[in-house]
Amino acid sequence: MKNRLIKLLYATTLMALITSCSKQLDLTPVSSISDANYWQTPDQFDAFVTGIHARFRTDNLSMQYLGEMRADIFGTDPGNNGASFTGEATQGLEHMWLQTLDLDNALVNNYGGFYYNIDQINLLISKIKSTNVITGTNKSYYLGEAYGMRAFYYFQMYRSWGNLVIQTDPVTSINVGNLNKPADSSEQVMKLIKADIDSSATSFASDYSFRNTKSFWSKPATLMLKAEVYLWTSYRGGGANDATTALNALDEIQNNTALSLLPSYASVFATDNKGNNEIIFASRYKLNEATLGFVQNSFVPQTGFIANYYDSLNSRKFTVTTDNWGGLLRAPVKTSTYRMFNDRDSRKWSSIQGAYNFTGTDYTIAGCFSNKYQGEQNAGNRQMTNDFPVYRYADLLLLKAEAKIALGQSPATEINLVRARAYGTNFNAAVDGYPNQTIDANPREAILQERLFEFVFEGKRWYDLRRMGDNFVYEHTTLQPSQSYKLLWPIDRNSLINNRLLTQTPGYTTF
Repeated sequence: MKNRLIKLLYATTLMALITSCSKQLDLTPVSSISDANYWQTPDQFDAFVTGIHARFRTDNLSMQYLGEMRADIFGTDPGNNGASFTGEATQGLEHMWLQTLDLDNALVNNYGGFYYNIDQINLLISKIKSTNVITGTNKSYYLGEAYGMRAFYYFQMYRSWGNLVIQTDPVTSINVGNLNKPADSSEQVMKLIKADIDSSATSFASDYSFRNTKSFWSKPATLMLKAEVYLWTSYRGGGANDATTALNALDEIQNNTALSLLPSYASVFATDNKGNNEIIFASRYKLNEATLGFVQNSFVPQTGFIANYYDSLNSRKFTVTTDNWGGLLRAPVKTSTYRMFNDRDSRKWSSIQGAYNFTGTDYTIAGCFSNKYQGEQNAGNRQMTNDFPVYRYADLLLLKAEAKIALGQSPATEINLVRARAYGTNFNAAVDGYPNQTIDANPREAILQERLFEFVFEGKRWYDLRRMGDNFVYEHTTLQPSQSYKLLWPIDRNSLINNRLLTQTPGYTTF
């Protein structure tokens, strides 16, 4: 590690931290910072932790692709000749929802780039363990964050590729393609994930506090991850023991925090309501610092195109002034997805925007797009400065309902809390409440549908289907049982070329 250059992440974020601190940091230029002159002060550790979280948010697009894009939300509607309703081409994104991924069209290359931040986390862990310049409280908290985030990254990749290169020591090359190491088995990866979760929880000890208005990892975030992981393994041999572990983790969060559902669904994502009572962990975006650029790059339409259509809910034509999405609609929402929502459910109108043609007195739907993240207006331009939620209290409630179902208990309390908030004054427990909807006859399908409505465009739907089991994937997506190998993702050609010890995901063509 001697003379190793430390990759300080997102210099603008670090400088924002530096200028906000009461103590001035004595930092040499980033290009010359090395082990010899770094890790000398508490502020330097704090800056590095900030950098890791700043880097985490750059991975949100890969997480969105891996967690949702192969499910039943996005796609072009029949009659649009493979383009969105605005005429914009999908530019290869269709490989995800059409299940036509291969080594040259993997869409998520180099394992999402996740190994970059994993290496930074490995470096942080090694430095924390050998330092005496930070307080014991911060030392424990930083370790809790580091182990928790590393487990989160590996769980993302585990669900996507299965076998993975396990790297827990800092390396001079942060590109997994250059590690020249074979992948470890998925079983070994899961052992690491669970061990890191335990290390994170142990490090946090009894500290359930949130830092930086919930834009930094915390013990509640670790416990949410633990619930996800153990629910996953409960369907794969862990049974009631793992479901109980998941339920206990969720109960621990409830018993040690003041989290709650917000009265209004839309307000959870508002740019002026960051770190609210529902958020557990979210990637922070801020005007003049960083924006959810991938939203405008693929998920919302150009302003000029959308101005040709109508908003039937408000009986008006879109305008270039108020509907200035300024995007490119490469991944439209399917109208069939839009129509799954009940019109009395506020999540429909807060998550998806329908665009209509209007002739005479009749509205006919042309297409749909995501509008969960509406950003803010700045000098006549829309800037996507919403936070991107990773875990929130509604997720806790529905994971808890799922664990209860696995244990033969009633999920009614948790499901109905979520439904009642969604329907607001329209909620009729005798009609809308669990177990009174038709879908409630199959509790797992009820959970999946509720999670679809609640978390659309939060990168969860594909993972939800995969967690429940292969049959749910085949039922709700275009993937067929004869293509079972496609439950996992292919490794891209460059990664296979750069690391000849890697083996292509079984079933996919190698070179």
